[in-house]
Amino acid sequence: MPRAVLPTLLLQLLGLAAATASDCPSSTWVQFQDSCYIFLQEAIKVEGIEDVRNQCTGHGADMISIHNKEENAFILDTLKKQWKAPDDILLGMFYDTDEASFKWFDNSNMTFHNWADQDDDDDLVDTCGFLHTKTGEWKKGNCEVSTVEGTLCKAAIPYDKKYLSDNHILIATLVVASTVILTVLGAIIWFSYKRHSDSGFTTIFSTVSQSSFNDDCVLVGGEENELAVQFD
Repeated sequence: MPRAVLPTLLLQLLGLAAATASDCPSSTWVQFQDSCYIFLQEAIKVEGIEDVRNQCTGHGADMISIHNKEENAFILDTLKKQWKAPDDILLGMFYDTDEASFKWFDNSNMTFHNWADQDDDDDLVDTCGFLHTKTGEWKKGNCEVSTVEGTLCKAAIPYDKKYLSDNHILIATLVVASTVILTVLGAIIWFSYKRHSDSGFTTIFSTVSQSSFNDDCVLVGGEENELAVQFD
């Protein structure tokens, strides 16, 4: 391995560590496109939707927002296969009476909707959106819930590190540092082994060459002595 390869390898490892750090915070989250999702399956009593939202913000996320049919289908499929979800889940959506429109709590644009056929209600005060997990359709309902059977949260990638606990940060740092240290030690050991191997080969070659030369000298010397005796 040439010496120039080592810095390149270290840069690649650091890049890999950075990419890993920018993914979802743990294996309990599920990634889709540029976001991470988690379903908090704990049933809790709440006084309103803000208490539900706090469940997500406490994990560095916000209540779910959905922006295209692919994302809606992914969430529905994951809820069926991986998460045990109730029939209806609160979306991170509320009706803004000032602008007479629905908005997402995470301030993202309302680019998609999948409303089920419902009778229009002129009074939409305290109205939120619910995802029906059997069909994937959205339904309007009262925001003033008293209990929820689970909270669906979403966080953008890269995941904001300020929400990670000190333990998570320490573990991530130790993993990256250990990877780099082990790589450097491995490279040093390899170079040392290579150097000793080359030195040993050179020594053996030199010994063999010198031995062959000495033997030839002995033979020539012996022949000269024999000739000298004959002439005498």
